[in-house]
Amino acid sequence: MTFKEFKDSLIAGTPPPELSQLGKALWHDAKGDWTASHTLAQDVNTPDGSWVHAYLHRKEGDLANALYWYSLANRKMPGISLEEEWEGIVRSLLAHRQSSLS
Repeated sequence: MTFKEFKDSLIAGTPPPELSQLGKALWHDAKGDWTASHTLAQDVNTPDGSWVHAYLHRKEGDLANALYWYSLANRKMPGISLEEEWEGIVRSLLAHRQSSLS
């Protein structure tokens, strides 16, 4: 799936079934459902899961909690907008998925 296809899927009522759990979390976040997004992300115990979790707490405004999750993701809290970070995470996850399928 390309980033454009991901963005285009946001008009649907449900996320595309081929998305990973983290992809679905970011899909729900883009649709304005922080709770569904957080529920999905908090169950993924990987650096990418921690990155999505950190982003969500940053978006929520809980910066102390976000810093904790960024540290688990081996990342620093970015100095970019939430929209830029969301796009960066989505693009990274889609790229990981493409490379793991080839």
